[in-house]
Amino acid sequence: MQHYLQVGGGKDGLSYPAADDAETVEWPVAITDKETYTRSTFSVGDVSTYIFIHESLTQEQAFKRIIEHYKAWCVNMPSGRL
Repeated sequence: MQHYLQVGGGKDGLSYPAADDAETVEWPVAITDKETYTRSTFSVGDVSTYIFIHESLTQEQAFKRIIEHYKAWCVNMPSGRL
């Protein structure tokens, strides 16, 4: 099992293990609830990786979250802006 980035929901930005062939994963929320994440491919050029997107997000919304997180990380890193 590999760890995959979770985008959206209560696990947003965290990396959790999932079976290599899993198309969806469910994570517990509190005692009785569950959140469902669907596998998607994130690629740039000829390089790609798998991520799991919360069921409430579209692929475009998930992509925007990843970009906004990266921008915030760049601005707030110890050396400041690049």
